[in-house]
Amino acid sequence: MANEIARRLVHASGATIPGLYLLNEGFFGWEYLAWDPYVRYVLLAGVAIAVVLETVRLVVGLDWIIFEKLTREYEQDSPAGYAMYVVSGSVTGLLFPPDVAVPAILMLTLADPVSGLLSSGELRTVKRPHVLAVMFAVCTGLAVPFVTLPAAVLGGVAATLADGVKPQIRGYVVDDNLTIPVVAAVAMTAGLTYLPAL
Repeated sequence: MANEIARRLVHASGATIPGLYLLNEGFFGWEYLAWDPYVRYVLLAGVAIAVVLETVRLVVGLDWIIFEKLTREYEQDSPAGYAMYVVSGSVTGLLFPPDVAVPAILMLTLADPVSGLLSSGELRTVKRPHVLAVMFAVCTGLAVPFVTLPAAVLGGVAATLADGVKPQIRGYVVDDNLTIPVVAAVAMTAGLTYLPAL
């Protein structure tokens, strides 16, 4: 249980970049597809570090104690969730404007750990209804300050499906760390584009 809580705390630490943006809007010069170069460097550096760490862990075989504590058993011979988390968060931050990227990244960094704690120890193809309901409520609540209500609801639904349903492709379970922010950002963008504000 201690390792699970540590994983969730590390997960939540990813809210740092959108959090700094919220504390001082424009601190990083976050503009649509025209980030301040420093933000782009931070995101790309995060991806590079994750790739290096995973290469060292999987190819070289160096298994630092932090990997033992923070990776799950099924991640021992495959890319770990944190690497997918860094990649998907960075891609979302680079491709979408802040009103969409910030809540999408927060859905991954804050809502996903809540859902994970509620379903700890369960390996289910579809999470229990109460877990799905909490994930939807948290995700939608995170999005409401940034986008219209229909867009927030679409983002909440997309993130909840990405978190709560575990599809398999050729026997490999698609990790929600890879999908949550991307599908949420796409859904919110569609909502902003095609659905009228309420």
